[in-house]
Amino acid sequence: MNKKTKIPQNWQQIKLGDILKVGSGKDYKHLKKGNIPVFGTGGYMLSVDKAIYSGETVFIGRKGTINKPFYYKGDFWTVDTLFYTHNYKNTTAKYINFVFQKINWLVYNEASGVPSLSKTTIEKINFLLPPLPEQSRIISVLETWDQAIDELTKKIKLKKQLKKDLMQKLLTGEIRLPGFSDKWQSIDFLRCINVLTKISGEKKSDYLNEGKYPIIDQSQNLIAGYSNNNKLVNKIYPVIIFGDHTRIVKFVNFQFILGNDGTKVFTANDNIDLRFVYFILLTLNIPNTGYNRHFKYIKDLIFKIPSFIEQTSISDILTKADEEIDLLQNKLSEWKKQKKYLLNNLITGEIRTPKNMKINS
Repeated sequence: MNKKTKIPQNWQQIKLGDILKVGSGKDYKHLKKGNIPVFGTGGYMLSVDKAIYSGETVFIGRKGTINKPFYYKGDFWTVDTLFYTHNYKNTTAKYINFVFQKINWLVYNEASGVPSLSKTTIEKINFLLPPLPEQSRIISVLETWDQAIDELTKKIKLKKQLKKDLMQKLLTGEIRLPGFSDKWQSIDFLRCINVLTKISGEKKSDYLNEGKYPIIDQSQNLIAGYSNNNKLVNKIYPVIIFGDHTRIVKFVNFQFILGNDGTKVFTANDNIDLRFVYFILLTLNIPNTGYNRHFKYIKDLIFKIPSFIEQTSISDILTKADEEIDLLQNKLSEWKKQKKYLLNNLITGEIRTPKNMKINS
């Protein structure tokens, strides 16, 4: 909370060290195998026969990943790179978990190389602590959003797996759609597509955060940046974008500006559904043959493809699956934005919870 904001009534401005203790992890190699989980900064590692602590806690990284706290309840052991919190006074581990999510831990980094935190630094951090009843109400609100986010995340994972299974079966002819029985034909990859050449692109240094035209390159995100350069607009679409450096494949069905070098642009030849080729490329396990050599691998491949009508029918099914996943991912993104807003404002007292609010049990 900034200094100009009035502290809510009955809230206290205190240090973390006033209401909890920070415990250090230890080496586990002297322990035997068991059922007690060992945690590091990346999460669960293995299980041993002895616990360093039993109860509720919030973990926070000491070295390496210092900005991903997480809550746990039960017996556990932690390694040297992970702190755990305990001995809470006038608060709970669940509430401290949300306080820790609010804190920008990278600001407290004490190393120039690998990020590091110390107990002293953690214990000196100031924050506002509401009375226990309001803490419970805040927990209830934020846990509602966490539950929705968790359920959506699981649903997206399931949908992606179902789509992967569909691709494996439909794109190989293992399962045929009703009404189709013709034999699939073998065809060279380069007979399926046309490689567009002499397309001018935008320099990486000239990418904008906002602009009239999206820039498409071989980076992970579909849109890598923006440009206002009318002379560079590629009006041919849909196309497949193939990252010869990264092996990333994208399907683009809108006007765009090509990005940095190493990016190949494909259109479909006659009697070829471009989406069908796109989905096939997604299923390929393209080996990492070296910088700027991945196109040399895929251009020599031979595909088996059905008739154009069956190609489009298969593509329609997989496109529908993609649309459903995109819809869920957009919904997940919105829930995460809402959670961030609530977290920032509830933990600081900018938004108050009603006293008669029903608490989740």
